[in-house]
Formats: sequence, structure tokens, C-alpha cells
Amino acid sequence: MGLFDMFGKKFEDQVQEAIASVAATTPGVSGLSAEVRGKVITLKGNAESREARDLVMKKIDQAVKADNIVNAIEVARSPAAAPAPAAAPVAAERFYEVVSGDTLSKIAQKYYGKASAYMKIFEANRDILKNPDLIKPGQKLRIPE
Repeated sequence: MGLFDMFGKKFEDQVQEAIASVAATTPGVSGLSAEVRGKVITLKGNAESREARDLVMKKIDQAVKADNIVNAIEVARSPAAAPAPAAAPVAAERFYEVVSGDTLSKIAQKYYGKASAYMKIFEANRDILKNPDLIKPGQKLRIPE
């Protein structure tokens, strides 16, 4: 009997059960899987919308006690109809992978020229960050324009 068995299911088993349940009960999501490293979960798969992707993350977060959840679920882009004449061009999303020693302030300094803009990055990544002072190597952060 292993140490984890004494206190219930292994964390990885809990995550896999949660993934199966969420995949079965969340419309618009396919190919859902998770990579577990310690207590950090990286979600992968496809979603029809950003809302479906965010709902998956919320359900997984409620089901298991992870230190962090990285949401790498791809959102399908629907074929666009003819753009409205007054529509401004949409900028492509930028992403940054956190490395050891990074802070949101350092990342903001790199992209915006001022460290004080760190909250802009935090707000854009609320789906994976609970605290602007707690980022971890390997996280992929959205960098808004």
C-alpha cells in the first residue's frame, strides 16, 4: 500500500476522473486530456468557444485541488463572414512562456516598457492565475496588446 493509497486516490487518478466527467458533461469540448506534473495540471483539447474552454477550467478547478492549472485548450476559430466595414482589425494574441525568475512586472517591462502594467497581463490570464505574485515556469500567459 503506497502513501497516496492511505489517504485516498492518487492526484493523477483524481485528475483523470475529473477530465472524464467534465468531457462528458461540457458541450462544445472535444479531445480533452490533462498532463499532470506534481500538482500542476496542463489541460489540452479543443473547444468551440472561449466560454466552453473557460468552463472546463472552472469545473476542473472545482473538482481537484491543484496548485495551478494551465489552460492549453485550443479554441476553434469559426469561419468569419464578410467583415463589417467599420470593424477594426483584430490583433493576433501573443503568448509568453514563463521561465524561472520571471515576474509579471518583468514581463510587463519587456512587452509594454513599464513594469507597472503587470495587472494588464494578470487580468488577461485570470483563468490560470489566482494571484499576480504567483506565476510558475512553464505557464503560457496571454499578452494583450
